[in-house]
Amino acid sequence: MTEGIKWSNDLCFMVADKMFCVVLLDTPIQVSLKVKDEEFDEISNLHGIRPAPYAARHKWILVENVSVFNKKKWEDYITQSYSLVKAKLSKKKIAQLK
Repeated sequence: MTEGIKWSNDLCFMVADKMFCVVLLDTPIQVSLKVKDEEFDEISNLHGIRPAPYAARHKWILVENVSVFNKKKWEDYITQSYSLVKAKLSKKKIAQLK
């Protein structure tokens, strides 16, 4: 896993150069991440969450109110997003991670 600032003010977390979580550092802080296809519609309609601009077609959500999830939920969704993005990597990229 790596991290870096992109687009001037977004903290991006990546696996093999593929983003799995983006923290928009403007106030208020917002977070984008990938969710399972089957849960996208339900989650993106919760209060404080919406489909992520430019990435919704890839099942990314934008959490506009970070207090909508407790610590455990954040850990679960971030871990899930990492796993979903990693699962799409080529075998060669996965082997390079080790």
